[in-house]
Amino acid sequence: MDFVGKRGWFFLTSLLVIFPGIVFLIIAPGLKPGIDFTGGSAVTLAFQDEVTQGPLRDELAELGYADATVQQLEENTYFIRTKELSDDAKATLTSGLETALSPSGSDELSFYLVSPVVASETVVNAFYAVLAAAVGIFFYVWWAFRNVPSPFRYGLAAIAALIHDAVIVIGIFAILGVVADIEVGTMFLIAILTVIGYSVNDTIVVFDRIRENVLTYPNRELAEVVNLSISETIGRSLNTSLTLLFTLMAMILFGGQTIREFLLVLLVGVIAGTYSSIGLASQLLVTWEYGDLRRILRRGKSATATA
Repeated sequence: MDFVGKRGWFFLTSLLVIFPGIVFLIIAPGLKPGIDFTGGSAVTLAFQDEVTQGPLRDELAELGYADATVQQLEENTYFIRTKELSDDAKATLTSGLETALSPSGSDELSFYLVSPVVASETVVNAFYAVLAAAVGIFFYVWWAFRNVPSPFRYGLAAIAALIHDAVIVIGIFAILGVVADIEVGTMFLIAILTVIGYSVNDTIVVFDRIRENVLTYPNRELAEVVNLSISETIGRSLNTSLTLLFTLMAMILFGGQTIREFLLVLLVGVIAGTYSSIGLASQLLVTWEYGDLRRILRRGKSATATA
């Protein structure tokens, strides 16, 4: 299959996927922040009677806290995070849960407020972490591919694929925030970092084969080498991604509510990462080598001058 010959279609597909997300990020406006970013309260309750997550979530919804995050710590002990609670609201919530689920009573193990200031610091720190990781990845790939012509291009292409995948995930969650009322929290940031790691790993697998084939067939055109390399690695990439996707789907269907946001981000990220390693990162190397962008700009200038 001539992957390189269809690089224009690959780029167009990426634009069509990214554009709606960008629009929603601008007009929605943006991602819908959860309690982690807007602030709220967190309480840990140990129930005397047996309590499971399903009835606990239902009762929280009945009490007006449908957006609460529930995490089981130990048997009959739960960490509940919801909007900011006053002392009276906390007492009403606790008594309501006791009446419905644990008539024998409950013990409040901890209670604290989640500050929006702390949440904003988390976002800033995550941004710096991604920036530092991107710089490190660029220099590492540049050094690792020093035996092939223009090794810095491999580093920049890997960074472009990384940004591509992150933007797709963020854009899709901006859409889901409006359409499905899905909020993002700190788990979203953790999942984005995980997606970035997966994206780089999948891209490096293809690049490594390109490097081997460039050194093995030094007289071949880069387009031919890239086509050969993608053909040799596509089976491995698809098999690995499908195995991971099946696992993620099973966890989404049968796993707990607490990690569902994390799993959804990974699901979208794995698909985007698999696509970008074949349809974006490798194609950027060929586009750069043959000066596709310069030709497009020249044609644009010629058309403007003619008009």
